[in-house]
Amino acid sequence: MLALQGDVREHVAALRRLGADVVPVRRAEELADLDGLVLPGGESTTIGRLAVRFGVMDAVRAFVAQARPVLGTCAGMVLLADRVLDGTPAQEDGSEAVGGLDVTVRRNAFGRQVDSFETTVDLAGSRVPAVLIRAPWVESVGPGVEVLARVEGSPTHGGAAGRIVAVRQGSLLATSFHPEIGDDPVVHRMFWDSVVGAAGPVVPAE
Repeated sequence: MLALQGDVREHVAALRRLGADVVPVRRAEELADLDGLVLPGGESTTIGRLAVRFGVMDAVRAFVAQARPVLGTCAGMVLLADRVLDGTPAQEDGSEAVGGLDVTVRRNAFGRQVDSFETTVDLAGSRVPAVLIRAPWVESVGPGVEVLARVEGSPTHGGAAGRIVAVRQGSLLATSFHPEIGDDPVVHRMFWDSVVGAAGPVVPAE
C-alpha cells in the first residue's frame, strides 16, 4: 500500500477483510518483497510529488513494468495513466506520474468537491457502488485495455453518462471511484485474486 497520502486506512481495512497481509510503503526498498501494490485515492499531485521527493517513484514504475498486480483508485488511476488531460505540467510530462496504463485520463473530470456523487455501475457481473469525489474519467483506451465499467446513461448523470470509470490492462486495475468507501468487496476481490494468481497458492482467511 503506497502510504504517502490518501485513503490508505480504508484500503488496508478492505484488503485485510479478504485475508491480505498489508504493509505501508513509503520507501523504495519496501517494495521489494511485495506481491501487489495499491495506489490509493487522494490528491494525485501530492502523491506524485511526495513519491518523487521520497525517492519511491522509480521503484513504483519498476514494479508496474514487472507486470506485478497494481490497483489504482481515483488519484491512483491518474498516476497510472500514460496520458493525463487537465493535469499539472509534471503529470502531463510524466515526471510526477507512474504510467504503464495505456489510457488517456481527464483529471477532476466529474467536477469539484461539491459535484461529487454516488451511483452504481455494472462491474464483474455485480452492481457495485461508485463514489466519485473530484474523480477522473477515462477519455480513451489503448488496444490492450479492457473497459470494465461505465457510468450509466441516466439523464441525472448529465455529461458523465457513458464515461469509462473502470479499466484493466494485464496486471493493472484502475477505477475512477473509491471502492474502499463502503463494504462492497468486488474491486478489492478482483485485485486480491490477481495477487494470489501471480504469487502462487495463498489461503485467504475464513
